[in-house]
Amino acid sequence: MDLPIALPVTPMLAKAVDGVPAHDSVAGGLSYEPKWDGFRCIVLRDGDEVQLASRGSKPLTRYFPELVDAVREHLPQRCAIDAEIVVRAGRPGAERLDWESLSQRIHPADSRVQRLSRETPAELVCFDILALGCDDLTALPFGARRQRLESVLTTLPANTSVHLTRSTIDAATARDWFDRFEGAGLDGVVAKDLAAPYQQGKRVMLKIKHARTAEAVVLGYRIHKSGNGVGSLLLGLYDENGNVYNVGGISAFTDARRLELIDELAPLVVTDEQGDVVKGSTDRSRFSGNKDMTFVRLRPERVVEVKFDQMEGPRFRHSVTFLRWRPDRDPSSCTAAQVDRPKGYDLEDVLER
Repeated sequence: MDLPIALPVTPMLAKAVDGVPAHDSVAGGLSYEPKWDGFRCIVLRDGDEVQLASRGSKPLTRYFPELVDAVREHLPQRCAIDAEIVVRAGRPGAERLDWESLSQRIHPADSRVQRLSRETPAELVCFDILALGCDDLTALPFGARRQRLESVLTTLPANTSVHLTRSTIDAATARDWFDRFEGAGLDGVVAKDLAAPYQQGKRVMLKIKHARTAEAVVLGYRIHKSGNGVGSLLLGLYDENGNVYNVGGISAFTDARRLELIDELAPLVVTDEQGDVVKGSTDRSRFSGNKDMTFVRLRPERVVEVKFDQMEGPRFRHSVTFLRWRPDRDPSSCTAAQVDRPKGYDLEDVLER
């Protein structure tokens, strides 16, 4: 592939901030965009040759044949574009991003790849352009790159799988997006310095993500991969029928804390009639690899307060953060009903400009 930039490209990254910053908080001014929750992708095209490179420079091309076709149809003959691969789900008028369907697209069997490309087709949301024709655009300020991106994407036909993300320089509009677009499964808002060049691998953008708290009951723990101490705590919530189900886990503990937790949780370990520790196992996913999915069962008596950003169906979408133990809470109060969920918002309204 012959493009005017060196390959592979390492995507520019973002650092977290607590709230949407003012437009004039940096000298060049800020531009704001919705934060998409999918696979980050650098789209590379040189004639009929198309590559979809992941954030880790791993190829995504074979998993999304429908996007390769869309790139050939809608993007310039020679270009490098920073984008997000997403999948939508839901009935018309109430669609949202579907991470689970997107993650299922990564599969080793070509027959399944082809079938899923028809059943759960992916879409491409574009937000930056790094090369166009014979020009390396990475040294240009973002404001100029955005104009070049708009010049090649604003004439896209309706109902295509390639989109130009929304953009605004109004902080109030960005805050409105932050609230409303969460209902369509989006992650938050990204702020970009209009005067900044594209800086590969550096956290120079700003991201503002949703954060909520919930109380969950601890159902068990896994031993750390080192073999010493607690590697992760498994969390549960109760449904309306009083049944507890797994919703995710907490895994960020120091070496010292992992060892402390073994002793701290020992009185809650479930044993059988012979006094042996009772273990369970969670479902294996495509991301599990050869990881041991078994865990030590605990009596559901201890409550923990956690911070999270989103729910994906019944589970926490990403890793959650330990906040504090809640000895004052009854485990039965850890219900799904307590979890604050965003008001639904149609994904199509986010994609329309």
